Amino acid sequence: MRQGKTSSLNGPVITAGPVITAALVSLLMSFACTARASCEDLAKLSVTDGKITSAVSVPKDSAVVLTLRSLVAPVDFCRVAVTLTPTADSSIMAEVWLPDPTKWNGNFLGAGNGGFGGSVSGPAGDMGKELAKGYATAGNDLGHEIASATVVDGSWVIGHPEKVKDFAFRADHVTAVFAKTLIAAYYGRSPALSYFRGCSNGGHEALMEAERYPEDYDGIVAGAPANAWTHIMTGFLWNENALFANPESEIPQTKLAMIQNAVLAKCDVLDGVKDGIINDPAQCRFDPKVLLCKSADTPDCLTHPQLDALRKIYRGPVDPQTGKSIHPGFPPGNEGLPNNWDFWITGLKAQSQFANQFFGGFVWGDPAWNFRSFDFARDVARTDAELGAIINSNDPDLSAFAARGGKLILFQGWADAAITPLGTIQYYKNIQQKMGTDRAQRFVRLFMAPGMMHCGGGPGPNSFDAVSSVAQWREKNQAPETILAARLGATTAAGSTGEPLSTRPLCAYPKVAHWTGTGSPDEAVNYVCRAGAK
Repeated sequence: MRQGKTSSLNGPVITAGPVITAALVSLLMSFACTARASCEDLAKLSVTDGKITSAVSVPKDSAVVLTLRSLVAPVDFCRVAVTLTPTADSSIMAEVWLPDPTKWNGNFLGAGNGGFGGSVSGPAGDMGKELAKGYATAGNDLGHEIASATVVDGSWVIGHPEKVKDFAFRADHVTAVFAKTLIAAYYGRSPALSYFRGCSNGGHEALMEAERYPEDYDGIVAGAPANAWTHIMTGFLWNENALFANPESEIPQTKLAMIQNAVLAKCDVLDGVKDGIINDPAQCRFDPKVLLCKSADTPDCLTHPQLDALRKIYRGPVDPQTGKSIHPGFPPGNEGLPNNWDFWITGLKAQSQFANQFFGGFVWGDPAWNFRSFDFARDVARTDAELGAIINSNDPDLSAFAARGGKLILFQGWADAAITPLGTIQYYKNIQQKMGTDRAQRFVRLFMAPGMMHCGGGPGPNSFDAVSSVAQWREKNQAPETILAARLGATTAAGSTGEPLSTRPLCAYPKVAHWTGTGSPDEAVNYVCRAGAK
């Protein structure tokens, strides 16, 4: 296990434990003689290797303004901002939100960021949701700032190896340790249990916590985890190369719906309901050659170069010398959904932006680097050697976390065009293989959401409370076999969430929800969990 690593990128490994502990000694000592501090008193704390910059009381329904977003305070709470500096080159901005003592449920929840981070705005949504349920919550910017939520920038790491580690693992750990100590100062007691929830890079952060710092959290929810970071980014370059290295290979946006309709025509009814959603794409045997143009290029077919590009995206990156898979590809059936492939893969190309910034900033130190110079036979190994042990959180050995009684819920949308669902399934199977299926079943579950895109959205059941499920499991030892999910109507002008348009159970993998054939297919009660593809 890599607990506490703070080595330079290629240097010896030393533990960060003493540094982090020292950063909090003065915080503990400041309140040695008091049972509980007021919100405003928290601003007076002296924190070694850090500084509390504000502590203010926020009334319910007032605006909570962050760098890149605002939200409405769901309850009265104490908002504490801090800058943590575990190294000379660190500047981790974090916030801890503490509900009124009469409303606190006694527990703590850390929230993960997204993308490259860059603002506390990233985890604020989860912080607000769980604050409303009584949790003391915390989130951070992963150690750097960005000017806009639309900017994908990896240049901030160039010449800053400590910031790489802050981003990869350290920011969440020091935030958790600080938050727990602050909670003890404010309430007069430590949190009974601690939970973490994150999706996308937040899912990567969640698994990093489970692997490196198993003592930080008792229950963890990791959604669409970007945990095999170096290989996921390689897959992004693979897709960019497949589509854009040759202009003839580009798949027009106008053809995406045609591709999806062909897949649905073959596989939609496999779950018993024709609803535009494939419950288990792993059971769909679709050969895209049926889309090949017979003669001229028309809107309802693919040319040979376009077909080759589509096959590569479905397959995923492979080593051109050995033919060995580097990372799984993307399953068919969701190509034409709005803001899905057109956003991540073929149109705005968010995958390409992330990959070029990652390899340009983190690997080559050149902000002008682009995908055309990448060698899939050579450069994947180089990236793994330099960064794999630092940035990847794909170690399936979670023995220390399990030994503490930790519980882990993984979830993933089957329609995700950012993080391939097949990669999350692969990681789950790796845990089972490494730790044994029976042992793994005692602490980890995977839930696949049909029709859900990246961390939410899409035509399927995309709204569910995995935090409550993992808390129930940890606190009452009731392992979840299903999670109730809903597809919600439009958000009202007042900002409240619409009523459920449909509900469906998410089944613990590899089981899949099947309609019983009676009752409304829009009601979860009319579904049963059956064996799916393994």
